[in-house]
Amino acid sequence: MSIRHGLLALLERGQMYGYQLRAAFEESTGSTWPLNIGQVYTTLSRLERDGLVRSLPESEAGQRPYEITDAGRADLALWFATPISRTDRPRDELAIKLALALTTPGVDVRTVVQNQRTATMRTLQELTRLKYTSDRPEDLPWRLVLDAMMFQAEAEVRWLDHCETSLVRHRPPVSGPTPTSEAVGIRDEEARR
Repeated sequence: MSIRHGLLALLERGQMYGYQLRAAFEESTGSTWPLNIGQVYTTLSRLERDGLVRSLPESEAGQRPYEITDAGRADLALWFATPISRTDRPRDELAIKLALALTTPGVDVRTVVQNQRTATMRTLQELTRLKYTSDRPEDLPWRLVLDAMMFQAEAEVRWLDHCETSLVRHRPPVSGPTPTSEAVGIRDEEARR
């Protein structure tokens, strides 16, 4: 998730200060992606530097609200209009972990797969439970985030099943020294006798 664009979208609703932005972000995502207040203020500073938001005078309570600028609105509109590319997403740590497990001596890849499947199934069960805790219309954004997380977990379980099937078919290369051409020649000559 782009924190930058998340904050711009929230500021499109109206002026807010940092803690309000964090609370609104967590409310919008059902607290599925916790947002550190430091991330909020760091991102606000960058957005202000880039001319996408402007800070307003502090309130009597000492809070500094921000508002989106026209340039910020244009950037937000472009973000909403542009599809997310798979290459824009972070690396898949699980895929990298399994690829390395296959080539690291002493690692039981089947155990790695099984441990991940167990954890993913627990997550899927928890997400399913959460989804049915509320059906209020104002919870729709939160339920859509949960749906996305559930579909991703289901896809991960299917991929892990595929990995397990592939491991059953996989024959690791024979380890040890490779025969020298001289030894192979001797065996070939012995086989001819």
